[in-house]
Amino acid sequence: MTSTRFAGIFLTAFVVLFFCYLLGPLVVMAVTAFNSSAFPRVAPFECFSVEWFGVLANDVRLVDGLANSVYIGIGVVLLSVPIGMAGALFLTRIPDRAKPWYYTVAVSPILIPGVVLGISTLVFWDRLGRMFGAGDESVFYDGMFLTIVGQTTFVAAYCLLVFMARLQRFDATQEEAALDLGATPGQSFRKVLLPFLKPAIASSGVLAFLASFENYNTTVFTSLTQETLVTVVASKVRHGINPSISALAVAIVALTLAGAVVYEILRRREAGTGAKAAAGRNVVSSKLGNPALALFLLVCVAGIGTVYFAGTVGVEECKATVQAEKRRRAQERIDALEKTLQDGAASAAPEAPANPGETIFAPRNLQPATRRPTDEAAPTQGEGRQTNNPFSPDDLAPNGDSPGGQTSGQTGD
Repeated sequence: MTSTRFAGIFLTAFVVLFFCYLLGPLVVMAVTAFNSSAFPRVAPFECFSVEWFGVLANDVRLVDGLANSVYIGIGVVLLSVPIGMAGALFLTRIPDRAKPWYYTVAVSPILIPGVVLGISTLVFWDRLGRMFGAGDESVFYDGMFLTIVGQTTFVAAYCLLVFMARLQRFDATQEEAALDLGATPGQSFRKVLLPFLKPAIASSGVLAFLASFENYNTTVFTSLTQETLVTVVASKVRHGINPSISALAVAIVALTLAGAVVYEILRRREAGTGAKAAAGRNVVSSKLGNPALALFLLVCVAGIGTVYFAGTVGVEECKATVQAEKRRRAQERIDALEKTLQDGAASAAPEAPANPGETIFAPRNLQPATRRPTDEAAPTQGEGRQTNNPFSPDDLAPNGDSPGGQTSGQTGD
């Protein structure tokens, strides 16, 4: 019992740590998006504000890059989903001996670095444009077209894997039965196989759009003069960013979560409706709408309104208070630094001489420190000659001789 309880505690702690590691950066990013600081940071949290969402909406480069990313993503979905579906259907109908070879070739673009795909796409279409003599304004040199084609080369492989996983659960006898009943291959595909592949089509479409939306390695080479969202953000990071990037990330995450919740609600509604219809019961909710979806939309609208109201009321007063506090702290640091410099200068200053009239260049400073001129007696005969002035002419005479050529102990006749 003890071991089972310990295992449960360990599993719970592991799950909590896993989700903290997974969602921690998103939480930090969301906090920086609502901080009035000019640099993305969590602490110190200055003022709760939504001003960076306005800055994001007024950033022309980011808005244009977002529009280009959406346009490219739609184009990649329109190409990748049919190619992936065709590849998966072809893989289920070829002989078993050829399937491993075909599968290796089909998924190989996933293993190729995006840089190689981008450069090869650019070089290939450039050579093709020269072959046909196309100009710079042709489709061969259009950044949007090249980006769609370059991303499709590996995104289609993702779609192929999704369709293959779905087709493994398909019973081929349903198609055979439709053909035996007189249906054409096209009718069998539309009436039998295509409805079965609807979940895979939706999943592969979402996957293709997200893979295209966040791709950078291939896009940076194929986009040429066009800019996508990821290339704009990367260029801004090199020169310094502000919390508007965090606001953009919060908006993308919020839209993604909202889309996932709406999809799950609709999926459960469809499953519940089908089960009740199969049981022969009247489904009132299908006529009145889905209460869960309406409640979710109401909560979203109320939450957005509350956040906007809280982020716009009293923000200027809060920012003024924060700026005053910053100036006060800066002045305190300046005063402390000036005091430290003054104390250091006072401790490093030399001591003043005993006699204010003397300087360091006075001749008396050349004498030993233990002897002062006022305390010395005049030199007597027989003793070594001493002088009070090291620059006196007597110091030039030999020891014991006077300037007149007489010795110190000799008297005149």
